[in-house]
Amino acid sequence: MSDDDFWAAMRRTTQSRIGLGRTGDTMALADVLAFRASHAMARDAVHVPLDVEALGRDLEAAGHGTPYEVTSRVADRGEYLRRPDLGRLPADLDHLPTDTGADVGIVLVDGLSGQALTDHAAGLVTALVRALGPGSSVAPLVVATNARVALGDHVGERLGVETLLVLVGERPGLSVPSSLGIYLTHHPRPGRRDSERNCISNVHPPDGLDYDTAARIAASLVTGARALGRSGVDLKDTSRAVEAAPASPAL
Repeated sequence: MSDDDFWAAMRRTTQSRIGLGRTGDTMALADVLAFRASHAMARDAVHVPLDVEALGRDLEAAGHGTPYEVTSRVADRGEYLRRPDLGRLPADLDHLPTDTGADVGIVLVDGLSGQALTDHAAGLVTALVRALGPGSSVAPLVVATNARVALGDHVGERLGVETLLVLVGERPGLSVPSSLGIYLTHHPRPGRRDSERNCISNVHPPDGLDYDTAARIAASLVTGARALGRSGVDLKDTSRAVEAAPASPAL
């Protein structure tokens, strides 16, 4: 097998930059330009503000109603990067409904990639609602800007939900500028530790986790959290085990 054939096979399994050629003592110009373009996309993902109105239209078109909007105590994206503590605190929640009685709350957080919400939020929310099924009521959606995951705890407590799902734009890389993570917190309230959450990461079809698979895992964790009475390190994903279990023989 030639070197070209070897690297071609490897490249089909990863988005990483592997087997790059060279021109003299440096990389080929095409690879340098591709790197710079990916770096620019990653920077844009971090710094470009989320288009909340466009996201709201997408969610409405998908049948999820008009989301509420909240923001953190951060003034702009620069301060967001410098002051993660302020990104965890809401500026004002007085306009949100209280004690909705819903089982699950969904908060859409721009995080480090507002583009990830633009690209994937409507499709993922649709899959989540479908996976949760009619046995779980879902509170009105909330979009949070310049926010971190922990801001969702304040929103979840305000809404009075049993379990909170925070869909957040993950830190962009040089191969994936728009990837979503899902953070689950049972009985959300301010002061929850990261060890009290569960995370599903790399939701970005077609190259990452697809919406239906991510939603199925999230729904399984919601069910598990209800049974266990808490989320976090003691709560494990059993969705794959259920899928792999053999069918019961007919009696």
